[in-house]
Amino acid sequence: MTHTLDHDDVRDGAPAGAGAREARDPERPGVRLRAERLSLAYGDRTVVHELDLEIQDGTVTAVIGPNGCGKSTLLRSFGRLMKPLSGRVLLDGEPVHTLPTRRVAERVGLLPQSPVAPEGLSVADLVARGRHPHQTWYRRWSSDDEEAVARALRSTGTYELAERTLDELSGGQRQRAWIAMALAQETEILLLDEPTNHLDLAHQVEVLDLVRELHRDTGRTVVLVLHDLSLAARYADHLVAMKEGRIVAQGPPVEVLTEELLAEAFGLRALVRYDEEIGAPLVVPLSRERALA
Repeated sequence: MTHTLDHDDVRDGAPAGAGAREARDPERPGVRLRAERLSLAYGDRTVVHELDLEIQDGTVTAVIGPNGCGKSTLLRSFGRLMKPLSGRVLLDGEPVHTLPTRRVAERVGLLPQSPVAPEGLSVADLVARGRHPHQTWYRRWSSDDEEAVARALRSTGTYELAERTLDELSGGQRQRAWIAMALAQETEILLLDEPTNHLDLAHQVEVLDLVRELHRDTGRTVVLVLHDLSLAARYADHLVAMKEGRIVAQGPPVEVLTEELLAEAFGLRALVRYDEEIGAPLVVPLSRERALA
């Protein structure tokens, strides 16, 4: 089905789903998503070890760490795509893996690394797929769905691209289209696994500016995995640093990104300097020669 949008479909105001979630965790006010002694494994290889983590509602949290430390695996478990080896993930106080898939999809949106779409798919049709959790045998496509798609397109600056195919777009435009799909799902929690993957620096900043604006304008809770430490510090309220499947530090970027932490978690010798203009620390890696000097 091709979805043709008209400007009349775009209405001001909050998304239909905003504020509609009644479930909350009575034991953790202000925390809707958390892990308790969570262990995750691929076969007999454990990649996350008895991890405890609370995601504060209404914040942008960036998970950082070296390759293979369990960042993406953790995000997948938050999105109910990976069953715990032990421990649990709680969504509004309920174990996420015991909840029906549709109920989770109504509350949590997950954009994985390097998502793949069918060849020739238009931006409008891609974004419309974000409405699938709201479809049932008795509730088909409606004006509410059309409005949600239009809002998502407008929020991400992809409205004028709606009838173009993903194959025609630049990397930054394509990534904004995928984020629009996640927004059309109208969840209050958004999980983004390396949303800047394979993008040049200008497009990385473009995508992260968009994420920050969406957080500011809608109050969504955002958890994202990032590799660029300076960008993570600039765009996140809270950093979670991982090493070998465990959390080694968490807190505001200025407290987490220290030269000692970078050496411990990444094996990286670097200078960390606070930039007053952007209000965040900057990481300047040192060459091996200078690190040993």
